[in-house]
Amino acid sequence: MKPFRAVFQIIDNNNCPLYESEDIFTLTQKSLSFPEGKESCLILVRELTQLLFQLLEENGEPDFVKKYTCSGCTGLIKFQQVQGEEKTLQGSEESLLSEKEQKLFDKIRNYALLKAIPAKHLKKSISCFKGKIVREKSLLITKGQLNEHLYILLSGEVMVEDGEVPISRLGEGELCGEMSYFGDSIASTSVRALEETRVLAISGKDFGKLIKKSDAVQMHMARLLAERLSRANSRRASDFGSSMQGKLNEMAPAELLQVFHMHQKTGVLSLELPRGNAKVSFLEGSIVVANYAGKSGQDAVFAILVEREGVYNFTSGLPDREMQQSAIGDFMMLLMEGVKRGDEG
Repeated sequence: MKPFRAVFQIIDNNNCPLYESEDIFTLTQKSLSFPEGKESCLILVRELTQLLFQLLEENGEPDFVKKYTCSGCTGLIKFQQVQGEEKTLQGSEESLLSEKEQKLFDKIRNYALLKAIPAKHLKKSISCFKGKIVREKSLLITKGQLNEHLYILLSGEVMVEDGEVPISRLGEGELCGEMSYFGDSIASTSVRALEETRVLAISGKDFGKLIKKSDAVQMHMARLLAERLSRANSRRASDFGSSMQGKLNEMAPAELLQVFHMHQKTGVLSLELPRGNAKVSFLEGSIVVANYAGKSGQDAVFAILVEREGVYNFTSGLPDREMQQSAIGDFMMLLMEGVKRGDEG
């Protein structure tokens, strides 16, 4: 009988406490090998042992398409069989960093935003980060102007401000310019250095590629956006009377929809967009109706999120028939799916 050997690689990682995406496990008739330096998960040992019996019984060709999911603990992984030696070497290969890059990696590795990204991915992308020094009282980001980068603070402090209204103070390890990740390039607030400040800049496009395989970081970004918008929009609460209007180049669709969600508004958001008129109906902050460019429901929301030009008007109140509608989906999940589709497009 031919010796059995199967190599599995993690293809999706949702808060697993032990392993990272692209980690490799090797299963034979007699042993189970874990990634070097990693602990053995007893849950995974049990499940791969059961899988071994199943594969031995089938005694067929390897299935490199089928995906397997662990039963989970505080986290969850998905893995699939890959072709042996070549993929194993590829998966274990470490990115070689210069001395300067290694120092930068060691400094930023445990920042809240980056620690959930597998070390291999972060090392491969370290060259995408560019250092910048911002002088005291200088603007890093200017409201209403083009901004295509996220900035991670290495030292110093900055103030996020809307005109003369201070919104939040940020320090080492924190992020600003996050809307560039969500596809928007026009800054809705300014960021001013309170002292000489060192930052790392990375384009929204490169950052999207970096975190593409990390659901945990994507959710961190969604929560960060929600918290930032909540603080910023509390300053704008007085504008929320019976109506609100403006231009999308001053407030991106992702931020605009979040405004009405965070304030649990009930009413109709009407938009004049490049591909025609759009409508989004909110019931206590949840989207219950959406129409745009011949699409409806979630697909219409996704289409609206990628637009950058147009005007909008919000009017309080809904028709009786829409007051009975259910939400078309969880708001934050809609937002994140829209971001993913925008990246893929």
